[in-house]
Amino acid sequence: MRRRNNGEQLRSAMRAVGLTIPRLAEATRNADPLGVGISPSLIGFLVSTGKSGRNECSDRTAELISLALDVPIDELFLGGLSVVADSTSTSRDEMQATPPTTGPEPLMTAQELLRYLRKSANWLDIEIRERRIEPIYVGRSRRFDRLQVLSELKAAATVRAA
Repeated sequence: MRRRNNGEQLRSAMRAVGLTIPRLAEATRNADPLGVGISPSLIGFLVSTGKSGRNECSDRTAELISLALDVPIDELFLGGLSVVADSTSTSRDEMQATPPTTGPEPLMTAQELLRYLRKSANWLDIEIRERRIEPIYVGRSRRFDRLQVLSELKAAATVRAA
């Protein structure tokens, strides 16, 4: 959702009912069936007129603010323009517990790869020197694609067996 008129309707609605940012945050907590509500900092971003002002918010945020102010949502926000996929009031633990839905597997450091393969640093150096494993260099550090390393080791084992 996108705030109307750079948040002027939000500020007017807050003044009309006599709510400050912390009191509105408390009111959203009371309006939220989960009891979580919207953080005072997010409300501050939405009502701000300065550089820190935020024009977009999630549908959930807009709905809770609308309920707390007892003002129809379309008077405060423009719908259908939501660019926020997750609520900004979601706790950090919940966001970290959600597995990524798309994207490649993250690259491993040498220590992570050695722990995964249960090998020594000396073994890794030999494998790289013999060109059986190709590291990916990120700046000065070596990174490894786990699946690529496994396929390289399988190919090297096949060549040795033949």
